Amino acid sequence: MFLLEWTLGLLFIAVLLTGFARWIGAPYPSLLALAGAAIAFLPGGPSITIDPELALALFVAPALFDSAFDTSPRDLRRYIVPLISLAVALVCLTTAVVAFVGMHYAGLPVAAAIALGAIVAPPDAVAASAVLSSIQLPRRLTVLLQGESLLNDASALIIYRLAVAAAAGSMVWASAAPMFAFVALGSVIAGYVVAQLFGLAIRRVEDAASFTVLSFVGTLGVWIAADRLGLSPIITIVTYAMTLAQSGVTQVAARTRVSSYSVWETAVFVLNVLAFVIMGLQVRPILDGLAGVDRTHALMIGAGVLVAVMVVRIGYVLAYTGTVRLKNAVFGVDLPPGTPPPTMRGAFLLSWAGMRGLVTMATAFALPQGFPGRDVIVLSAFMVVLGTLIIQGFTLKPLLSLLKFEPDGGVEQEISHARVAIIQTALDLLVTETSTAAAIVRKSYIAAQTVAESLETPQGSTEEDELRLRAIAAQRRTLQVLRERGEISDEAYHRLEEEIDYAELNAAPAGYFQPLTTDGGVRPRRR
Repeated sequence: MFLLEWTLGLLFIAVLLTGFARWIGAPYPSLLALAGAAIAFLPGGPSITIDPELALALFVAPALFDSAFDTSPRDLRRYIVPLISLAVALVCLTTAVVAFVGMHYAGLPVAAAIALGAIVAPPDAVAASAVLSSIQLPRRLTVLLQGESLLNDASALIIYRLAVAAAAGSMVWASAAPMFAFVALGSVIAGYVVAQLFGLAIRRVEDAASFTVLSFVGTLGVWIAADRLGLSPIITIVTYAMTLAQSGVTQVAARTRVSSYSVWETAVFVLNVLAFVIMGLQVRPILDGLAGVDRTHALMIGAGVLVAVMVVRIGYVLAYTGTVRLKNAVFGVDLPPGTPPPTMRGAFLLSWAGMRGLVTMATAFALPQGFPGRDVIVLSAFMVVLGTLIIQGFTLKPLLSLLKFEPDGGVEQEISHARVAIIQTALDLLVTETSTAAAIVRKSYIAAQTVAESLETPQGSTEEDELRLRAIAAQRRTLQVLRERGEISDEAYHRLEEEIDYAELNAAPAGYFQPLTTDGGVRPRRR
């Protein structure tokens, strides 16, 4: 009961702090982590610890799935070179610099120092998505930050596993590259195959609650299975989520999809706020665990690691962007339509948005007892997480205002383009219909196309309802084609998909179910 009471209390405090964070314009992860650290020092404060493997599966897997589900493969392909640079090259450079600090200032062995570097190198997907939800960035920067946070954990965790194995004397560094390639390729294949199988299975599930439960079971199951098989759970989950988003849920009933999205939004929010508060609560156990270690010296090492992490990211991103701009000025550049060139203002903001989070803390705690320098490594990881969340998190929005970015409106333009196309598709379908009901439906679509307003809610299951449902099915096909052609991003796709879902719900009374047939038509029937 003690744990349950504190969990409920922390959730209540977290909701209040989240509202306060929105009111002052600060990202809520930063405020929650700071509040958790403060609560840890209160008399009688809670001492909540959680198994690192459970923390990764429970907190990271759903948030990672949710973020990857909304990530557009088109956008990832468009920015593939800078994404690889951030997710691989920057991770390796940060690991090397932090390892140097660990060896020369903390006296860590090589393998332990590399493990420390790999632990603190990757910005966190959960922290990034939570922070990005509270600020409005240019589209290019949003894609880069989301894509980086989805991909860099994989390279960092592979280096981490190799370093831990090397410290135990069971790893040869010469085999690192083949293992990296095997893990990465195997994880992509596993995620894709499981997503295809799961997508076929869930299409037969008509109950919204069962569908939602299965989606959570699938996400956690894929993470656990990948971890047990020695694959990268992060790469597997990202591939799994993106594959499902592209093909697995397009034929699911609208009522089921809308219900599932709502539950996922709430569940991910609850897990996020608990994760950041629990991270803050770890400060007291960490300090209490520094037995036989000079705390002042350990704190100085942690501060040095924090500075190294921040400086390396700023220096690398600015240098990379400067080099690309110089290359573009000398040799020219042929950018895809809708792709803005990199700017130094954007590079500085990107370099400052490197918050670390739960993955860093969980991997630090997962170090085996007796690991060389474990106490110092855990303290350094915590200082990097808390330091980046507070320093960078609280200053990100003021920095965004100071840099004065012009709104790009890319997604809004794509939404406008796609909305006109899908409404025109519905009108084209109704051209041959001459009934009074068809005329009424055409009039409503024309009004929606003109003023961009929602369709009027039909009354009951009438002939007009059936025509609306047929038109909506055609709209879905057009929207899918636009995404497959790369004319719109997944963000635009999902926002319009939600509009069509609600239009379908308006055209079908409660308790009415209309699965799609193989030719895209509707087959109405009562439950």
